Amino acid sequence: MKAKHQRLVLVVLALIALVGAGLLAAYALRNQASYFYLPEQMQADPPQVGQAVRLGGMVAPGTVEMQADGITVTFTVTGREDSAVHVRFAGILPDLFQEGSGVVAEGRLAADGTFEADKLLAKHDENYVPRELQDMDEHQAAEMARETTIGIE
Repeated sequence: MKAKHQRLVLVVLALIALVGAGLLAAYALRNQASYFYLPEQMQADPPQVGQAVRLGGMVAPGTVEMQADGITVTFTVTGREDSAVHVRFAGILPDLFQEGSGVVAEGRLAADGTFEADKLLAKHDENYVPRELQDMDEHQAAEMARETTIGIE
């Protein structure tokens, strides 16, 4: 076989291997994708029971309840419209988690319509200030930030 034909065969085999690797990666990752739902979307078109999804919205005031075991928390996530999804989470709550704040819950919809969260991510607004800096004025906060970066340089 001529050298020109050998190069052509190698290029075709490389393209086939590249396409095959891409298809294999896409197939392996298809079950890892978790879709993002708002409460109104979850009520209108709920995901399949047991499918991994993310639920995002606001924690409704007055709905956070600690269960008797001390680990499990139930609360309601609301959206823009009058939609609400009940959530159950067993684990350590994020520091920023509170009523009226934003939350993203990763988990699955149970058969009874409750969202079983495996992981909670609390969101904060643009005015967030860490607890350590809340009682400081702007000059004190800048001084503290300068002191903490001295050891890094």
